[in-house]
Amino acid sequence: MTKLRFQRLLLPVAAASLLAVATAATPQAPTAGVAAAASRLGVDAQVIDDLVTANRILAHENIVDGYGHVSIRHPTRPNHFLIARSVAPEFVTADDIIEYDLDSNAVAPGEAREFIERFIHGEIYKARPDVGSIVHSHSPAVIPFSVSTVALRPVFHMAPFLAAGVPVWDAALVNDPEAKGILVRNRALGASLAATLGKKPVALMRGHGSVVVSRELKNTVKNAIFLETNARMQSAAIALGGPIKYLSMEEAMATLSGRGDPDRAWDYWKRRALAKH
Repeated sequence: MTKLRFQRLLLPVAAASLLAVATAATPQAPTAGVAAAASRLGVDAQVIDDLVTANRILAHENIVDGYGHVSIRHPTRPNHFLIARSVAPEFVTADDIIEYDLDSNAVAPGEAREFIERFIHGEIYKARPDVGSIVHSHSPAVIPFSVSTVALRPVFHMAPFLAAGVPVWDAALVNDPEAKGILVRNRALGASLAATLGKKPVALMRGHGSVVVSRELKNTVKNAIFLETNARMQSAAIALGGPIKYLSMEEAMATLSGRGDPDRAWDYWKRRALAKH
């Protein structure tokens, strides 16, 4: 199977797999804060609850710390996206969620302090109509692969999304006065990152971190977690010495096309994360 075909099939297959199983838990009435945010942003309360939960999960699983962020494309206004204000992900609440256009301008300017790197999200959504969610993190096991000639490749069955290859974006190669600061501080840098990402589900950022994208929030969170896990495992395999047998393209596709139980992991991570609060 060619890499191009794999890339075309990757996101739809992963999303379909996740959506195949309905959530078994009984829906609960939204809290006042979630309901108010949902009304303010013109979305269903579950959308806000899931975005807040995603922040908590990523923090609890040590994918983000005081920095890093997760966003979703607005469900009914696809030229907008939702992301928290500049606050540590572990402490995000419904009141922190802000709506932006794809130029990364807040719909209600001045309402809260903004993430400097919101341009990551706006420019990727602009370049990738298929993307519905983005995670940007500085997860520590991943960063060494952004500064090494060793490619990040899938070593276990929960990371088949890496089989198409993982590009590395280098801010130093961008002709922009703010590029030396490493962070994605403007639209030009965000557009450059989006171009490097291309049609892939993951891109590394040299000396910085990564972006993970997917059609659906739960899948993006899952892949961000297993990206970090795979990086640790690959480093351990390399340290053992000798040749490494990575997942093949065919194995990756077969794994992605499996039905599985996508909500089980989300429920597990959610219970663990929310038990702290």
